[in-house]
Amino acid sequence: MLGLRSLSERLENFAVEIIRIGQTLEKTFVGRKLFGQLVNASTSAGANYEEACGAESRSDFIHKLQIVLKELRESLYWLRLIAKLELIAEAKLFPTIQEGKELANIIAKSIVTARKNRKGKE
Repeated sequence: MLGLRSLSERLENFAVEIIRIGQTLEKTFVGRKLFGQLVNASTSAGANYEEACGAESRSDFIHKLQIVLKELRESLYWLRLIAKLELIAEAKLFPTIQEGKELANIIAKSIVTARKNRKGKE
């Protein structure tokens, strides 16, 4: 289908947007710390998704997707904290937060589906 981006591409774009947002944070101790945490979590989500795509078993696939979900949730936490601290206007963060929520929902549903399919094959 034309116009639909792959999940892998969406995760990459999410990380790119996070890095761009983080680069606008003031270079204070708190700004640097939050930027580092946010970059680590958001880039880890995409990297772990790529690992999941090459999983050695369904259990390994599910485990890696669970890590992706954990990292997306952590990214969302840092974004909400930045907004709450008013380090960046919430309106600027809103599209990225929405994308993170959508990605988390997709991954969560994928985990449920993979678990259901695993039970059917055991």
